[in-house]
Amino acid sequence: MAALRKGLSNIRTISGRVHQTFTPYRAYMQISCLEMEKSRRLEERKNAATRIAEIDARLTDIEAEKSMLEEALNLEGAVRRPVAKRDPSIPRGERRKPGLKLQY
Repeated sequence: MAALRKGLSNIRTISGRVHQTFTPYRAYMQISCLEMEKSRRLEERKNAATRIAEIDARLTDIEAEKSMLEEALNLEGAVRRPVAKRDPSIPRGERRKPGLKLQY
């Protein structure tokens, strides 16, 4: 007769038995972990709300500064300079000023 080989699935353990019974200390430990996580999440929420308020305040400042600059441009009657167009007679490579040239 061939001997039946035993493997990992044949090892008897007591791991399943512990969860079948109610252990109060595990429940208290789980409750305390949940309370700590709740505390951390509330702190994160408070920090996020503060950051959002700071961002909103900065956006308001940006809009105020932008409108102030636009009003200053309108009051002075600032005329925008036309953009210089490139001369088509100059080849593309020669338009730039010669810079540092390195040889390896």
